[in-house]
Amino acid sequence: MFGIGPMEILLILVVALIILGPEKVPEIGMKVGRAVRALRKVTSDFSAQVSKEMKEEENNHPPAKRLKNDTQTGKSVERRR
Repeated sequence: MFGIGPMEILLILVVALIILGPEKVPEIGMKVGRAVRALRKVTSDFSAQVSKEMKEEENNHPPAKRLKNDTQTGKSVERRR
């Protein structure tokens, strides 16, 4: 998780407890948890929307014919199958 080990997390919690006091730490922890949860939801929704739009675009516009480069003239020519 972000390259932070358990000892670093413990140190951060101890420093927060000293600076903020025991009354404020649970309150701030809940606020941070809510913010992280909201951020995850927003990123998940955004990812789902982008995927949906890409699928719709693929369905509306099929891929174009593939072209290959004619090595003698340098012009693109239609590939024959």
